[in-house]
Amino acid sequence: MELTGLQSSRNLYAGSFGLNQNCQLHFHLKVKTHFSGKMAALGNRGVVTEAAGFKAEEDVEKLRGAMKGAGTDEAAIIEVLAHRTIAQRQLIKQAYKQSVGKDLDDDVKSELTGNFEKVVVGLLMPAPKYDAYELKNAMKGAGTEEACLIDILASRTSAEIKALIAVYNKDNEQNLEDDICSDTSGMFQRVLVSLLTAGRDESSKVDEALAVQDAKDLYEAGEARWGTDEVKFITVLCVRNREHLLRVFQEYQKLSGRDIEDSIKREMSGSLEDAFLAIVKCIRSRPAFFAERLYKSMKGLGTTDSVLIRIMVARAEIDMLDIKAEFLKMYSKTLHSFIKGDSSGDYRQILLELCGGEK
Repeated sequence: MELTGLQSSRNLYAGSFGLNQNCQLHFHLKVKTHFSGKMAALGNRGVVTEAAGFKAEEDVEKLRGAMKGAGTDEAAIIEVLAHRTIAQRQLIKQAYKQSVGKDLDDDVKSELTGNFEKVVVGLLMPAPKYDAYELKNAMKGAGTEEACLIDILASRTSAEIKALIAVYNKDNEQNLEDDICSDTSGMFQRVLVSLLTAGRDESSKVDEALAVQDAKDLYEAGEARWGTDEVKFITVLCVRNREHLLRVFQEYQKLSGRDIEDSIKREMSGSLEDAFLAIVKCIRSRPAFFAERLYKSMKGLGTTDSVLIRIMVARAEIDMLDIKAEFLKMYSKTLHSFIKGDSSGDYRQILLELCGGEK
């Protein structure tokens, strides 16, 4: 199986990793342990790219050696898994099972612990499966990690959302929308359900008259009235395409004298505010959104490791180069230096590898 080019890399989300256009699972990745050749990355702005001269069976031997006997060679695990694309890791998993008769995931879980284990386990999952896994964990037990629901659903493309829904429903034998509805409420729930429909217009057409009307509608739904008509915000922010919304934001600024983000902060609060802000920020720049989330996960006392891990694992081969550039522009410090100062041990090392060089 050889995939080259950006189109192939995009197809990995909805094709090779288990989904056709109707989002039906049909995971038929045939593996040869002698496989060599190129497996395209999910994006073309990632730090992790396909390893040259890749042979799954050679990586299997390195991983077996790293976990055999007393002790674990964590450096060898990092050397292999942090420098292979998700597609290549799937081939390694298949080859490992063929030659060892056990799941690589299970061996990893029995050998590793803590945040380092969480990163490695995440790296072994296809992208939609990792998103589904994170969403499930966010709703497990008492309480809900609303930030995870927002981070994923506000930032993924329609194709990615359809893919993760199909995987979630199959893996958990539950319906993602039902789970979200039982774990959230009110207008916040309605925003998430709207995002789950994956119905955003993905063309680049800008209707100038509609952009002016949308800006007016948003103004009249918020700043210009007592109380807020949140449904109007859903109708515009969760449905219109990116280019159109950028025009709406310009028109809104002219009309109200305020940036749309400032108005959202004035009109809303809590998870609903966070959700709408995330949507606006992702429309403007996904890399800048993730750079801000990474910064906030590490600044001050303590680290929100769940956010740090999720973004580093999910974006490593999609747009990490752009996230790093935005981080430096926004905070005048490198993402590399932040991670280095905020983590330790093997956990720090694997994050640094996923981050790439210091610049």
